[in-house]
Amino acid sequence: PVILLPPQVGGCGVKTRVLFLCTGNSCRSQMAEGWARHLQADVLEAASAGIEAHGLNPLAVAVMAEAGVDISSHRSQTLDQLVNQMTDLHFDLVVTVCDNAAQNCPVFPGRARMLHQPFDDPPRLAADAATEEEALAPYRRVRDEIRVFVETLPESLAP
Repeated sequence: PVILLPPQVGGCGVKTRVLFLCTGNSCRSQMAEGWARHLQADVLEAASAGIEAHGLNPLAVAVMAEAGVDISSHRSQTLDQLVNQMTDLHFDLVVTVCDNAAQNCPVFPGRARMLHQPFDDPPRLAADAATEEEALAPYRRVRDEIRVFVETLPESLAP
């Protein structure tokens, strides 16, 4: 689908609107949205969506809670569902956090910058884990990698 975006509103105090897009909006995009809201709420307005909606991953919720970020109230949604909820359909930046989303990402005309920043898929990495602690390890690693990425967003968005 093509999403039409109005021109970016300029001026002081306007936050950069960021969309984190993933395949199922269950883990990586949810963690990215959580970190953006937690760390950069003063400069970023974050949302997340998926090509599909797979439900919120409970292990992603658990590892984010360990880091002091509560994403338990987030809900997994498709891009179409997100667009239907919004009254102002513009994003300044669309970040695809997995290769599938990058390959299947809709066109965002206008001023939206596209950025592909892939992260490993924790559910896939944890699939053969023998214990819950072993399963949590890839979630923690990816959580921390996403945090570092989100922390750099204001600098990387500068003209």
